Amino acid sequence: MARAPAVTLSDRQRAILERWGRNKADTPARLVERCAIILMSADGLSNEEQGRRLGVDRQRVRRWRTRWVRSEERLATAEQEGASDKDLAKLLQELLADEPRPGGPPTFTAEQLTQIIAVACEPPEESGRPVTHWTPRELADEVIKRGIVETISPRHVDRFLKGGASVHTRRSTG
Repeated sequence: MARAPAVTLSDRQRAILERWGRNKADTPARLVERCAIILMSADGLSNEEQGRRLGVDRQRVRRWRTRWVRSEERLATAEQEGASDKDLAKLLQELLADEPRPGGPPTFTAEQLTQIIAVACEPPEESGRPVTHWTPRELADEVIKRGIVETISPRHVDRFLKGGASVHTRRSTG
């Protein structure tokens, strides 16, 4: 089995990570966990041991250890160039933040979705539609006709109005 890469921390880096790890009330749980991983890695604990102590799988420990090691040179350079504690903390937060997730950007803006809802609240007769209630097809045709969106399927309209906005209509919070 390959040995995990060694993690090195400057005194300033360690102080920031320890402060975040202690301040659990004001620090997101993900960041607290990642600080613990980096601190234990710097103290020489194996990925397996960290996983046992933190209740996480060793691949998570490996991922954060590897990301840290890849950034050590950049962090050292920032410190050598006189980065303030605030600047160093910002670099550390960026390093320990989630990376962008795959997938395309949202298909519709919040403004477009609001306008679609507004149209759905209007009586269809006011738009010259020969129906008493909006159907997904009629509503999709109307919002395209009004130029609110270039294209939208009746199925997408239906899912959206039922409260099941697809991944293309909301941003991930993870």
